Amino acid sequence: MNGKLFIVATPIGNLSDITYRAIETLKNVDIVLAEDTRHSKKLFSNFEISTPLKAFHEHNEREKTEAIISELNSGISIALISDAGTPLISDPGYFLVSHAKKEGIKVIPIPGPTAIITALSASGLASNSFSFFGFLPSKKTARIKYLQNKTGANETIIFYESPKRILATLTDMLEVFGSDRKVCLAKELTKAFETIRTDKIEYLIEYLTSDLAHQKGEFVILISPIDKIDLVDAENQLGKILPILCAEMGASKAAKLASKITGIDKKHCYNKAIDL
Repeated sequence: MNGKLFIVATPIGNLSDITYRAIETLKNVDIVLAEDTRHSKKLFSNFEISTPLKAFHEHNEREKTEAIISELNSGISIALISDAGTPLISDPGYFLVSHAKKEGIKVIPIPGPTAIITALSASGLASNSFSFFGFLPSKKTARIKYLQNKTGANETIIFYESPKRILATLTDMLEVFGSDRKVCLAKELTKAFETIRTDKIEYLIEYLTSDLAHQKGEFVILISPIDKIDLVDAENQLGKILPILCAEMGASKAAKLASKITGIDKKHCYNKAIDL
C-alpha cells in the first residue's frame, strides 16, 4: 500500500498558530521533509516532535524527488513543511507534489497560516478578488516593466519582498502607480513587532526611511485595485480615442493626452499605445 504525502502548514511567526492536526500529522508520519532542518528543529522541540527530519529545499528538490517518490510507493508516509507558512507558496514542493499526483500517490493538505492571506485580511483593501505574484524581479528595469503590466488591475495584487529591496521596490511603485494608489505594507506578521500599514506609497516610503529598523523583516506588499466601474468606462473610452490620438502623434504624447481624458494611469495608456 502506498504511503501518503502530507503538505503541512506551520506558523509564520507565532508558534501558537499551529493546528492540533498539524502537530499530530508531524508526529505520526515516518519522515518530515524540511526546507531548513536547523530551523524546523526549534518547532519540533517546542511541540516534542521526534520524527526524523530530512533537508528538502530549492537546491535539491529535483534530485531528491525520485527517491522520495520511491519511498512513498514503498508505503512510507511523508510530510512536507517549509520554514514558515504553507509549503509551495513561494517555497519548494511543486515538483514533488506534481510527480506524486502523476504516480497516483495521495496528497493530503493540512491547512494553516500563509502570509498573503494573513496580510490581506487586515489590510483594509478589497479581498473579494486578488492575485499573488510571489517575489518581484530583483533588477530595477525588469521590476518596473513587470509593475507597468499590473497598473490596470481591477483586483488587489500581492507580492513578497525582501528587506534589502523593499525601499527600492516602493520607490519604483510610486513611479509606476502614482501617488494616489493605496498600498498595504505588512511585515513580521504574528510576531512581536508585527506592522501592517495601509497608506499612499509616498507615506510608506517616509515610514521606511524614518528608521532603518523599519526596513527589517520579510514584507508582504498589497496594492489596491482600480475601481471596477470607473475602469470599465475608462477602458472603453481609451479604446476609442487612443487609436485616433496615435494616428496624429507619437505614442508618448498620445498616452499623456489619453491619461488626462480618461483618468487612467499614463503608464497603462502608453503600454496600450505601443501595442497598437
